[in-house]
Amino acid sequence: MRSALFAADNLEKESDTPGLRLQNSKMLKVELNGEIMCRRGAMVAYQGQVQFQALGSGGVGKWLKSKVTGEGVPLMKMTGRGDVFLANEAQDVYLIDLDPGDAISINGANVLAFESTLQYDIKFVQGMGMLSAAGLFNCVFSGQGRIAITTHGTPVVLQVDQPTYADPQAAICWSASLQTGYHRADQLGLGTLIGRTTGEAFTMSFAGQGFVVVQPSEMPPGGIGGQGSGQQAGGGGVLGGLLGN
Repeated sequence: MRSALFAADNLEKESDTPGLRLQNSKMLKVELNGEIMCRRGAMVAYQGQVQFQALGSGGVGKWLKSKVTGEGVPLMKMTGRGDVFLANEAQDVYLIDLDPGDAISINGANVLAFESTLQYDIKFVQGMGMLSAAGLFNCVFSGQGRIAITTHGTPVVLQVDQPTYADPQAAICWSASLQTGYHRADQLGLGTLIGRTTGEAFTMSFAGQGFVVVQPSEMPPGGIGGQGSGQQAGGGGVLGGLLGN
């Protein structure tokens, strides 16, 4: 049988080292030998002896937070030995390696999979003291290990070495050490040019030393279960004080 479908680029990528790696730009391959965490429902195929267990949003404490905040990652634990292929609506997949001392804040809607060696929590995004359709809470990862994230299109990585602003629906992750805040777009002379997906006129600010990853899309934040998170906007500073610790 002959077809361009069977070209080498489309064949399964092989490796002797367990872990997360790209099968292609839209699909993650997990060479499983132990335990890996992933977004529930992201599995598109697997081979071998693999068990799947739904975990809510990562433990009882995080599950309670996710129920209040509407954010987080609906998790599934994969254990065993085999190959698992993950994807999410044909979005682009990128790998991030964290070293000891690193920490990154990621919108839960953009987390695809991560190694269980990493610590994971749901944190209040500081500076969100007003109504907005952007998420109030993000997933913060620290420790040592690899994370796979997804983006709607090819992103840009901005180095924050001067005042930096982004549409809150386009900023998908950033250095956890950055200071965040929100401004009305009209205060910056942008009027309603920001947030055209929802008609909101807020922009997110970043200060300090680090990076911000911005995708070329204003897709509403997915939060837990893939739902937009505008309904949580009224839970401002009080929930931040309760859940941000």
